[in-house]
Amino acid sequence: MEARGSLGLAGFPPAQDGGPAPGDGDDQPAGSLRVRVEDCWIAADRALLARHSDYFAALFHSEMADSRRDELHVRGGLSARGFLIMLAVCRGEAVTLSDPEELWDAVECAAFLQAEALTRHLCDAVDSANCLALYSAARVFGVHELYHAAALFLCDAREDLWEDALGSGLPEELLEYSRSLSPASFVALGTHTPTTESLSGAFRVVLHLDEEGEGGWRHLTHLPALCSTSLAGVAVLHNRLYIVGGVRGYGKETVDGGHCYDPEADAWSPVPGPAQPRCDFTLLGHEGRLYAVGGTHRGTTSASAEAFDVATATWSPIRDAPRPVASAACAVARRRMFVCFWRPPDTTEIYEYAAVGDAWTPLTALRRAQSYGHCMAAHAGALYVMRNGPGDDFLRCLMERYDLATGQWSSLPGVYVNSKGALFTARVRGDSAFTVKHLLTLVYRVTPEGRWTPRRQMRGYPESGSLLTGLLRLPRRRRGGFT
Repeated sequence: MEARGSLGLAGFPPAQDGGPAPGDGDDQPAGSLRVRVEDCWIAADRALLARHSDYFAALFHSEMADSRRDELHVRGGLSARGFLIMLAVCRGEAVTLSDPEELWDAVECAAFLQAEALTRHLCDAVDSANCLALYSAARVFGVHELYHAAALFLCDAREDLWEDALGSGLPEELLEYSRSLSPASFVALGTHTPTTESLSGAFRVVLHLDEEGEGGWRHLTHLPALCSTSLAGVAVLHNRLYIVGGVRGYGKETVDGGHCYDPEADAWSPVPGPAQPRCDFTLLGHEGRLYAVGGTHRGTTSASAEAFDVATATWSPIRDAPRPVASAACAVARRRMFVCFWRPPDTTEIYEYAAVGDAWTPLTALRRAQSYGHCMAAHAGALYVMRNGPGDDFLRCLMERYDLATGQWSSLPGVYVNSKGALFTARVRGDSAFTVKHLLTLVYRVTPEGRWTPRRQMRGYPESGSLLTGLLRLPRRRRGGFT
C-alpha cells in the first residue's frame, strides 16, 4: 500500500481477508491490540484508545465479544490515515496537518470515534489556510465544537478570508452562521485606583475600538467604584473581563478581591481575591480557571501561584513559579500556558505551566540585551516576545518569534516600530495583531511566515497612564458597525 500524506501508511502491512493479522498474538505487549482500518493492521494501546475515544471506551466496557479480542475491525468507511492521526494526537505528538485530504480524514475520525482530544487539536489548528476546509468538514460530519471554532475564526479573520469564503462554494448556511457571530473587539482601560460612587467620574471607563471609518474608541462600561486597575491582574475568560487585586491610596495598599464584567448582560459582579493578596502579578485565563502567578505584597516579590475555579468561585494553591516574579508576560498557544520571565540584564526565560500534573517546565531561554519591558502574544503555533532595546534604543520595540514546533527563535524586522513609543500590549485576533498607545492604535497583519506587516492605523487611546487590554465579543446591539 502506498504512503499517504505526512503520516504515511507504507510501514503497515495489508490485512488478509479470511486470515489472521500479521504477527503472533502472544507476542503483543500487555494491553495492546491490533486494529484493522481499511486494509491495514495498526498496533494501538487499549488504555489509550479507551481514554481518548468514547467509541472504544463504550466498546471495551460492553458485553460484546469484540470487547475482549486482541484484534478489532473498525468498519464504516473510516480511513487508516485518520486513525493514525488520532493515535499521534492522543499520544501527545506534534502533528501538523496541511493536506486537505488529511484534514478531511482527521475530522471524520474525530466524529466517528468520538475522539475529543483530536477535536480539540483540530480546533486549535484552525488558521487561514485550513479554516474553510475544516468548516465544511465539520458540518458534514457533525463535529459542532470544530464547526463553531472555524466559524469564529472566519468571523475574526473576515478581512482576510471572506472573499475566499464567498468564492469557495461554501453553503449559504455556513456563511450565514459565521456572519451571525460577533468578532472579538479590542478593549482597553487606563490606570485607576478605587474611588467613591460620587467621584467615579467619566474617566473610570472601559473602551472598545470601533474599527469602522477612521477607527475610534467607544464607551463600553464604567468601572465599579471599588475596582482598582493600578497594578491589577487583568484577563479574559469565557468572554468575561476579570480585574483582580491591584493597589489603592498613596501607600499602595493591596486590594483584596476583584470584579468580573459580562458584556452580554452589561453588568459587573464581585470576585473573591486570592488567598495571598497580591499586586503587579500575572493573571491568565484558561479552560475555566484564572491563574494568578507571582506579584508583590508589602514590598516583597513572591513566587506563589493560585488558581481560581470560576464554576465554584474558589481559589486554590498551585505549584509555585520557578522563582519570584512580578509583572510577567503570559500567553496561551495551542491550549498551553506560557509565562515569560526576564532575568536582568539580558535573559528572557519562558516556562510552561501544565494544570494536569501541576508542573512548571522550562521551555526556552533567549539572551538579548534590553532596557525594560516585556509583552508576549501568541499566533498559531508561535510565541512573540516584545521588549525595549538597550541603551539609546530604549524606545525601540524589538520582537522575537519562538516556534513551538521547531523550538527555534527568530528575530523579526522592525516594521512594527514607530516613533510614538514602545509596544507594551498586543492582542491577536485571527491574523491581525492590535497594539495601542495614547497617540496611535496600530493593527498589523501576521503573515504565514510570522512577520508583522502594517495593516492600518487608528486613533490612540484617549487617556493617560498605563494601558491594560483584552479581546471581548460584544453583542451586536453594543458593538455597532459590523455587518
